Amino acid sequence: MSNDQFSLAASGVTVAFGGFKALTDVTLKVTPGAVHGLIGPNGAGKTTLVNVLSGFQAPSQGEVSLDGRNIGTLPPHELRRAGVARTFQAGRLFSGLDVRDNLAVTGVGLGHGRHASDAEALRVLDWMGIADLADKPAAGLPYTDERRVGIARALMFSPSFLLLDEPAAGMSEDEAADLADLIRRATEELGTGVLLIEHNVGLVLSVTRHVYVLDAGQLIEEGDRDAITASQRVRDAYFGADQEAA
Repeated sequence: MSNDQFSLAASGVTVAFGGFKALTDVTLKVTPGAVHGLIGPNGAGKTTLVNVLSGFQAPSQGEVSLDGRNIGTLPPHELRRAGVARTFQAGRLFSGLDVRDNLAVTGVGLGHGRHASDAEALRVLDWMGIADLADKPAAGLPYTDERRVGIARALMFSPSFLLLDEPAAGMSEDEAADLADLIRRATEELGTGVLLIEHNVGLVLSVTRHVYVLDAGQLIEEGDRDAITASQRVRDAYFGADQEAA
């Protein structure tokens, strides 16, 4: 199988809600063992694209493929079983369960037994350095711990691809730095392909190999850190929007 095939990709994806196009002809690829960034101002279409890649939104046009196979019609649970995991801007933890059970539920949903799911939950929590949270109620977690547990749940049974939707929101600079280390470890130690969607541009540029920039539903730039920081289109669309909102 070629490297081009071994990827999670969107090709010419358009998403229309009535007469409004949330995405227009967007092409993007996530490869194993690498971090890819997705940035853009509010309303650029970032979460819509993540929803398309994870099966929560069907594209109006274009194709989503996994390892060269069209997966545009698969529901989210089948995509997760195929190796595509994601987090959400809101943690979406099961508030009535403790942290370990929040992870174990994912394992059972993936078809693993309860014993194996419990063991995997403890392994992932330990790997992330948050094993002390295992028996804590999810409902009482501080915000940043809730986000960490959301990432841990997504990493259950080592998915091939991980889509992180605003994982650093609400985190301090030190917490965001710890998150950056975690993302690097996921690619280096687990071989996971990561798509990092973030408003924290510094975080994205510090960990990514390739960055995609959306504005008004269209891909306006892509490239490495140097290409993104040198792009006038990015400054106009992203940084200019931030400055106007400040």
